[in-house]
Amino acid sequence: MRFFHFKVYTVLGLLFMLSVGALHAKEAAVTLTTQDGWKLAAVYQPAQSEKQTVILLHDLNKNKEAFASLKESLSKNGFGYLALDLRGHGQSTTEGSVRSFAKEGVDNQFNKMTRDVDAAIGFLKEKRISPEQIILLGAGLGANVAAKSTSFWPDISAIALISPSANVRGVLAIPPMRLYKGNILIAAGAADKKMFLEASIIRNVAYVTANNETEKITFLTAYDLKSHEMLDKYLITTVLQWLQTPKRPSILPDAPTSVNQSTHTQVDTSGLVVAPSQTEEALVPSILGE
Repeated sequence: MRFFHFKVYTVLGLLFMLSVGALHAKEAAVTLTTQDGWKLAAVYQPAQSEKQTVILLHDLNKNKEAFASLKESLSKNGFGYLALDLRGHGQSTTEGSVRSFAKEGVDNQFNKMTRDVDAAIGFLKEKRISPEQIILLGAGLGANVAAKSTSFWPDISAIALISPSANVRGVLAIPPMRLYKGNILIAAGAADKKMFLEASIIRNVAYVTANNETEKITFLTAYDLKSHEMLDKYLITTVLQWLQTPKRPSILPDAPTSVNQSTHTQVDTSGLVVAPSQTEEALVPSILGE
């Protein structure tokens, strides 16, 4: 009988240790293989319970380590992540370096980075993680790659675009925003006026696509930084909140909108400063009419 009790306690102890290990799974190095033969270095940490998994796509000339602070925060909050070195970057140089890539062209290696996303999603599907449980988050070039990837993966639940531009090395962000119906976060730094205006246009196109569901679109601004630096200094806490609730509560029809007459800058009811509306109105029709 004493031996039986010992076995029971031993089994219970092992189950407890396994459950604790599952809750605190360590980041693991993995290799992804793309359809066109690239071997991509990546790191993966599983999500806890019902939390989603975030695919992290870095900026031009960066690598997966640029997301170090965000990865730590995701892990502490139970989110899973898959951070990869995009082709030609970091340790993903089996077929060449980014320095040799053509900077223009609809079929250059930068546009083929959507195949890197395909490989990442394929890896997660093998882990029984469906596209509806996946969020794409990209910075700079990675933001444009994330946006374009929604053309191939429209069931992705949400995307976060940190410092997106209309065109990065031939990767266009605006056309896919005409079609994507999921939740979208866009963040831009006001110091870079060109990037800020282009990010505002991307947001406006997303608004048009969302039709009456504009609560799916979240627009964040910062001041003196962009890309990974802006994410690390200003946005990680807000991004984590957005991951928890990517669809904002609906705004009542009679909610007032205040206007700062001295700067002609509109302030929406969520308190986020947005670009001058008259400037956007002048640019958006030409984008939508392409």
